Amino acid sequence: MSRIRVLLAEDHDTVRQGLKLLIDAQPDMAVVADVSNGHLALERARTLVPSPEVAVLDIAMPELNGLMATRAMIELLPGVAIVALTRYSDDAYVQAMLAAGARGYVLKQSDPSELLHGIRAAAAGQTYLDSALTARVADAFVARHGRAERSRPPHITDREAEVLRLIAIGHSNKEIAGQLDISVKTVEVHKANAMRKLNLRGRIDIVRYAVLQGWLQDP
Repeated sequence: MSRIRVLLAEDHDTVRQGLKLLIDAQPDMAVVADVSNGHLALERARTLVPSPEVAVLDIAMPELNGLMATRAMIELLPGVAIVALTRYSDDAYVQAMLAAGARGYVLKQSDPSELLHGIRAAAAGQTYLDSALTARVADAFVARHGRAERSRPPHITDREAEVLRLIAIGHSNKEIAGQLDISVKTVEVHKANAMRKLNLRGRIDIVRYAVLQGWLQDP
């Protein structure tokens, strides 16, 4: 079995070594580098051959924090999937990391299995939110859009819903077009129509809607 190559960035040595032991103990993943700050994470990501598939980044790191490191790493290596690992459960942090391009958001205080789920989902090109966050993410959506939208309204088509689902789990318009055997332009039309009908403003709202629909369950 080919192992998921993981780069781990965490500034607390004891925590980092514990995470490394946890990840290396899995038959389908291996830590290929572990570093203590965002600058080192970028340097190792740049020099590792082959490149890591997933980077697990603490948000609160010295020299270069996880948010800045995420933006820089995605620009440097677009193929690397980022999983944020943090003690911060605030919505602002979640939204900032997802907006920066992170595929996963996992809390340090959660069960270790959450991180493993997040790594596997990110490696598969999917989005993963810690299960402790999903209820609040859903509530934030409902608070703005109303409880009537907990289930998919009948006027959104199955194709529009499928496009939103694929966007929520992390696929690009081009990838969606290939999966559904339609043009990229058609994907864009379905996305725009669905977002207009559901009053969604952007990717964060799409992820929130996906949580309500159960599209971001454990892989």
